[in-house]
Amino acid sequence: MVEFAAPAVRDWDFPRSTASVLLMSSFAAEHGDTAVLAGTSLTPEQVRNPEAQIDAGQELAVVRNLQAGLPPGRDPDAAAIALGRRYHVTTFGIFGFACISSPTLADTMAFALRYLDLSFTFSIPHVAVDGGEIRLVLHDELVPADVARFLVLRDLSAIYTVMGDLLSPITLRRVELRFAEPSTVDPYVAAFGVRPAFGGPVNLVTLDAAYLDRPLPQANLHTVAICEAQCREMVTRRRARTGISHQVRERLIRLGGADTGMDAIARELMMSPRTLRRRLTEAGTSYRALVDEVREALAEELLATGVLSVEEVAVRLGYAEASSFIYAFKRWKGVTPAAYARALGRTG
Repeated sequence: MVEFAAPAVRDWDFPRSTASVLLMSSFAAEHGDTAVLAGTSLTPEQVRNPEAQIDAGQELAVVRNLQAGLPPGRDPDAAAIALGRRYHVTTFGIFGFACISSPTLADTMAFALRYLDLSFTFSIPHVAVDGGEIRLVLHDELVPADVARFLVLRDLSAIYTVMGDLLSPITLRRVELRFAEPSTVDPYVAAFGVRPAFGGPVNLVTLDAAYLDRPLPQANLHTVAICEAQCREMVTRRRARTGISHQVRERLIRLGGADTGMDAIARELMMSPRTLRRRLTEAGTSYRALVDEVREALAEELLATGVLSVEEVAVRLGYAEASSFIYAFKRWKGVTPAAYARALGRTG
């Protein structure tokens, strides 16, 4: 078995554009649901802004709202599949344009995995070639359980739709899904052309490996080189200023270094404290370490102004007592805040 390179991201918690939320808002509005942005802090104006960037947690909240707002009697599986059919290659902007300009489907798959954080997926794909077939596994282990089924179907439907945009027609050999079989499989057969198997160990689709080397109709090496350069610049900017550590830092800075507790930050990020703790661990840090980091940076800035006393800085940073701040500062810098201020030529 030959595996493609691992995707650029390990889980769904990467920032994204608002194009997917805009698409879901339109989809919901068609069924009379105008509350999909509730609780997300997003406004219709932000969602329509092509330059806006949002947290994955905000898109996840929209998915939850959409799922909860389906009309009575509407099959959620059929809705998720129908939603996925709205994600055409043009939905993905320059990322999609690079895919459609690639020489072959193999090149497109490699490119998509390399720049996966320019997509809207929550299920993380892994691709391999084995026994004359392409095996695409969608990992949903990290997706919250209440929306995992909906998102696997949306993502699978979207991937299949985009492949059809690139190289039509695409025929799937097999579809295997981890969750239980529904009362009807008609929406699956209509969308994917095959009857899925349910209750398996992974979410898997397979197709003939011969598709890999077929040239794409709109292939253009010059265009794809330009698009990839732009994609590289986009992900470099995003990765430099985002990620779970950045999101927590950003909120602590907004609070002026005051520690409202990890539970409050987790709620704002629309995840459980346990999930936040795990993701920070995977990022090589912890909530306490980030609180310290933000407070240390802010303390330096505040003391450097020479305007605030040590006690006032302590209050600004959320310390109940100046002694606690002094102790923390000595741990960070090896000197007291007053000594630090004097060394800067301030009065402290």
